[in-house]
Amino acid sequence: MSIYHDEVEIEDFEYDEDEEMYYYPCPCGDRFEISLEALQAGEEEATCPSCSLLLKVIYDKDDFLADEEKAIKGEKSVSKNL
Repeated sequence: MSIYHDEVEIEDFEYDEDEEMYYYPCPCGDRFEISLEALQAGEEEATCPSCSLLLKVIYDKDDFLADEEKAIKGEKSVSKNL
């Protein structure tokens, strides 16, 4: 189990489209980071490359599902409704 410095909503992060990374300021002067790929995989820990602090990222995992997973999930919900 990890000990988090804080819990921060994904909306408070800055998104870099070129790098597909989310960033949030760290008290050490660097930035916490978590990739779009990590969010799509369901991860929720943002790390700082300069210190040992961790953030717990609060977000709706369904918003970050890969397109293939969304299609599969959509098919399952359609078949349940039939």
